[in-house]
This record gives sequence, structure tokens and C-alpha cells, in this order.
Amino acid sequence: MLRTADFRNLPAEPNLFVGRESDLDELAHLGRVSRVVTLCGAGGIGKTRLALRLAARVAAEHPDGVWLVELADVEKGELRERVRAALGVAEDLADTIGGRRVLLVLDNCEPVVGECAELCRDLLGACPRLTVLATSREPLRVPGETVWRVPPLSLVGEESEAVRLFVTRAAAARPGFELTEETLPLAIELCQALDGLPLAIELAAAMVRVLSVRQLVERLDDRFRVLAGGARTAHARHRTLRAAVDWSYRLLSPQERLLLRRVAAFRSCWTLDLAEAVCAGSGLPEEDVLPRLCDLVDKSLVVLDGEVAGQARYRLLETVREYALERLAESGEEAALRRAHLAALAGLAGRFKDVLAPGTRTSWPVVERFVNLFDGLKAEVGAACDWAAASGSPQTALRLLTDVRYLLMASGRRLDIADRLDRLLALDAPDVPEGLRGQAMILRGELALAAGETGLAARCVQIGLALCVDAQDAYGEAVGLIMLAQATGDQESLAPALEAARRRGDPILESLAQGTRADFGLRAGRLHEARRAFEEVLSLSERLDNHLGQSYGHVGLAQIARRTGDRPAARRHYEAGLRLLRHIDARQQIVSCLAGLGRVALEEGDLAEARARLTEALVLSRDAGLRDSIARRLAAWARLVAAEGDDRRAVLLAAASLGLRDRRPDARTEELLAPVRERLGEAVVALLWAEGLAMTADQAVSCALGGPLPELPAAPVAPAAQDSRLTAREREIAELVARGLSNRAIADELVISPATAARHVANILGKLGFSTRTQIAAWVIGAR
Repeated sequence: MLRTADFRNLPAEPNLFVGRESDLDELAHLGRVSRVVTLCGAGGIGKTRLALRLAARVAAEHPDGVWLVELADVEKGELRERVRAALGVAEDLADTIGGRRVLLVLDNCEPVVGECAELCRDLLGACPRLTVLATSREPLRVPGETVWRVPPLSLVGEESEAVRLFVTRAAAARPGFELTEETLPLAIELCQALDGLPLAIELAAAMVRVLSVRQLVERLDDRFRVLAGGARTAHARHRTLRAAVDWSYRLLSPQERLLLRRVAAFRSCWTLDLAEAVCAGSGLPEEDVLPRLCDLVDKSLVVLDGEVAGQARYRLLETVREYALERLAESGEEAALRRAHLAALAGLAGRFKDVLAPGTRTSWPVVERFVNLFDGLKAEVGAACDWAAASGSPQTALRLLTDVRYLLMASGRRLDIADRLDRLLALDAPDVPEGLRGQAMILRGELALAAGETGLAARCVQIGLALCVDAQDAYGEAVGLIMLAQATGDQESLAPALEAARRRGDPILESLAQGTRADFGLRAGRLHEARRAFEEVLSLSERLDNHLGQSYGHVGLAQIARRTGDRPAARRHYEAGLRLLRHIDARQQIVSCLAGLGRVALEEGDLAEARARLTEALVLSRDAGLRDSIARRLAAWARLVAAEGDDRRAVLLAAASLGLRDRRPDARTEELLAPVRERLGEAVVALLWAEGLAMTADQAVSCALGGPLPELPAAPVAPAAQDSRLTAREREIAELVARGLSNRAIADELVISPATAARHVANILGKLGFSTRTQIAAWVIGAR
């Protein structure tokens, strides 16, 4: 018979239970509607602690007993005896429990998961009021089982569960411990790097008795050595982070171990197709990859992380990946896996290039899947290029990048590829074909142009074009001619580019050339010419079912409509362009559409709509790191806040817009500033202008989105003796500083080098005893 002196054998909680409030509510409900609930998750995710907390919470609903059975060290064949011992009975379990209302907590079922499934099947069939709560790395797979995947602790913000747990445990390890304004971001970074894994966070918190939070963050690359200070009374597998992962690894089959260490070659995520291409090999045939991947998902070592381009996406928790990387290095397979990883991505890029080949009619959904797939795999592309550069074998990586050049230029997240491309090109490997090197140099020029580096862009394109001509690479030559026009502003190369595109039967290249011609016409005010070219872009793109090209055409036609005062047409074109991009992350064009709609709304006096659209555009530009786009968005923001009556912010944003692009004020700027000077006075405007010019992109975005305005210094007074020490040239430059000119703009104005301008400004600061350009501006205004 069951013992009646006590109704449960749950241990007392050793410390404060933190977080999981909503999880407990959901699980308590599940326990009332399902007779067997299995908590699944990776080692250290907190399954046992959550199960014990839940069992204590619902104990009153099980008046005949709540019984914990610990199975981590049970041997095969010993399960039923272990359960009888926990319940304190020697009789048959089904007969003993019978019709009693009992909750049985089976903890750490993974060593004997098959026997646990059989036991649950037998007991649940014979004991109608029995409920089972199990914890396991993988489901039991019994009829009626509800599998509940234990998630990591929440990670967003200072009040997240992960940060609360870290602070609570750190305070226990070092009395008086508190997070400060400086250490709070570090604690958030630490918890995020540990994937919200409770065991890892507790081990990290224990180390604050000897290390600062900053030191913990800095040493996370060596997490298995640093996080080795668990309590002596804890189970052996929970005393160190390595022991927790080791425990899971030892329970895997040989094929599961092979796959786990091989998927560590993926930096962030992968699909089944990629896993089959990269991980199949000796000991793991391709047809076995899927079943073993399912096993690793069931065992909570691989995480199913949503979908990318209609395919399931998988990833490893960073702690598991660090462990698997160690195993991969020990195996001697790493170099081969890295080559296979690069080759698989290059093969995917080659297939994308094939669907865009001249004469191929590909529907937009196919292209869209490639766009989204490569956007989801951008970290993998970067990692593959890093390995190619480090191993001195750039050819495949260069082919990969040039094959997806359209995707790189469509995406807002492209600038981090430039450094990788530089490293690959710098290897100067003799096996790289001349035409491929030429195309890669042209791509480097495109990236430079996107970053606003026109000089570098022109040099790279010219070198690449010459290489493609020498190699008789017709495609590379056509691309180079188009990019040469864009980089230098010389339209002479567009005619041969168009001719080459038509000769190849390549409507995409033809569309790019027409788009470049349209941009030239728009910038020069030749609106009829620009309209015809944009209409040609739209027509070509519609025949191709190319939504990116169509959107580009609509944006161009919208800009022409705005300039001719046809705001309804402009809105229609911007909205059409935005609709075409709704399922892909083509940030540059999305930003153009949003900003265009914001400007149209501003011109119509709809300030609420203008603010909403311009906010979206600015945030997208900031998140993508598009400095030039941020600067252009700030110009529109300056007009918006001026219309709203915020003169000070308008001056700051107008100055920041020009400063970030190193441009000088024009007639439109003066149109904005003239009424503001009348209201605020020239001295205040000059001070604000100098402050705005000095803003970084992040500071300017914060200012636009409602951040605090800088405090302006009082106009300083320089002693007369110091004033008289300024040379005539320095006085001239001080006046230009007061006008808001940057060093480069001063250099252009006076036909001197930027370095000479900077030296003069430094001399002025030293002679006047000032520390900022704002003080120079204030002093000049005050002396007038």
C-alpha cells in the first residue's frame, strides 16, 4: 500500500524560483486536460526545476500523493524497481495505485526512455486517475502524451527572466551585488550569449564572486572553462556547463554524434537540403541525415527555428555549438566540412544564377524564394567567405558572391561583404580566372558605390572592366560598363552596355542600363527622357515577372510625378512599388517607397501620415546600416519637424543630413533655415548647426525619433590677445566653420587639402582656448 503518513516526496526548493510564471499557468492547465505531460528541452534548460515547481503547485489536485522518481542514474531493467522504491511499496505498481488520484513525476527519463514509455502505457491504462509529469531530452511517445518544449528564459530587456535570474543568483554569490547603468547592458549581452539557458546563467552568476560582469562577457569564448563553478552538492552533470552537454552527448547513437558535430559547421542556421549536402559522408549516408536530424530535434540538441523561404530552419544553441565545434576539431573532419559548406552555398548561388540566365523564364515566386533563402543564410555566406580567405582558396567564394550579386545589391545588409571581398581579392590566387576576378572587382565597386565611396568605386570598376575585356567576358564587360557610368557619371558607356545586353538577349542587364539612364535624366532634370527610360524598365521587368525591377520602375515614375506636381500619381506608384516587395527584405527600395510616401504626405500637409512613413523609412535605414540613406531621410525629417514647429530639431537634422554626406547647404536648405533664423536668431541657429554637423548617424536618428536635444554652450568670449593671434586665413576658416562647413567642404571652398583644413581648425581651437567647432561658431557669431 502507498504510504499515508506523507503524501509526497518532493524536495524543498534550494533557492528562489525565478520567472516562468506564464509557463506554470499553461502547464497547470495542460495537466488538467492531459494525463501525461512531458517537459522536453536541452540539458540545463530547467526541466527538473520547472517540473518540481509545477508538481508543488498542483499537489492539492492529487490528494493521494505526488511522487518524484529520479531516473538520471537508473540502469536498464531497473525502472520499475526504482518507481516502487520511490513510492515505498513492494507490490505491483498498477494494483497499488489503482483508482487513487496520484501524480507521478518521472525526472530525466532519457537513459531509459523506452522503458518509461512502456511503464506509462501500462499504468495509464490500469489506473484511471493517475497523471504523469515527465522530464526528458526527447518525447516518450505514448498515446495521449502532450509534449511541452521548455523554452529558454525570456531575453528582452532588463526585466527579462534571464536577467532577473542572473541578478538573483549573483546577489546570493556576492552579497550586495547590483547591476549599474554600466553593467546592465553587459548582463543582457551575457544572458543572450548563453541563450537564456538557466544552468549556464546560474553558473555564470556564481562566478561573480571572483569575476566582474565585463570579465564574464569577455571570456565567453572559453565558456566551458569559465562556467565550471557549480555547487558541490549539485548532481555531477550540473556542476559544470561541459558536464551538462557531455551528458547529452554520451546518450547519442554514433550517427547522431556524427551529425551533431558536423552541423557545427553552420554558423547560424541551415536547411535540410544544406544538411544533406554538407553532413552526409563516411558513417552517415545522405538518406540517414533526415532521420538523425529528427532524432537530434527530439533530443532537444537541435532547435527547429521557424522557416526560411518555405523550408524548415534549424540551429544549435550557442553552448551546444561550442561543444560540437570542439568535437569536430578533434575528429579531423573540419577542413573537409568547411569545404563542403562553401561548396553547398556556392551550388545554391549557381542555381540562382541559372534561373536568371538569358532566355530563362522564371516566375517571381521562384526568385522570391532565393531572395529570402539567401537573406536567411547571410551569416552562412559570410562564414564560408571567412573560411575561404583564411584557407587561401578564394575561387569558390568569389564565384559564390558574383553569382548572387543581384541579391547583395537588393538587400540592405550588404556592406559587411565588402571587407570579406577585399580579403579574398587580396590573396591574388593564380587559379582565379581573369574574368571572375574582373567581375569580383566590379562587384567591389558596386559595394563601394552603395557606401558612398565614389572614388574607390570608380577605381575598382575600371580595374574589373579591363580584366573582363581581356578575358572576353561579355557579361562582365556589360556589367562593368553600366557600373562605370554609375560610378563616374559618364554616360558614354551606357550605349555599348545596352548594345551588349541586347546582343546577349539579357533583359535584366538591359533593364539595369535603362535604369541608370533614367537616373541620369532625373538628376539632370530631363524628365521626359527619365520617364521614357523608367517606363522601359517597368516594361522589361513586367515581361520578366521581376518584382524588384518593377518596383524600381515605379519608384522612378513616382519621383517624376512628384516633381511635376502630380501627387496622386506619385502616391500610386510608391504604393505599387511597396506592394511588389511585401514578401522580401529589399530594404533599399522599401525605404525609397516609404520615404516617398512620407514626402508626398508632408507636401499635402498630412503630418501624422508623414511622420508614420518617415519613421518606418528611418528605422529600416538605421537597422540596415545604410548611412547615405539615413542622411537623405534626415533631410525629410528636418522639413517634417519644421512643419510641426520644432525649429531647433529641424536645424540639427538638416545639418546632420549634410554632415553625414559631407555636403554643403543648398537653396533648399536655405529655404528651410531662413524663417528659423528669424524666430531663433542667427547665433542660436549657428550653434545648432555646428552641433548637428558633429552628430553621428545614431545620434541623428535618436534626435529625429524624439531624443533629447543637446544643451547649447553660451557664446564664449576669447581674450583680445588670443583673437589677434589668428591669421587672415584662420579668420577666413573660422567664418566657414560658423557657416557649418566640414573640413572637406572648407577644403573645396579654399582649394586646399582636407588635412590642411583640419590643421587650420586645430590651430584656431588652440589659439582661442576652445575645444569644439560649436564654440568657434558661437564666437564668430558673437563677434559680428
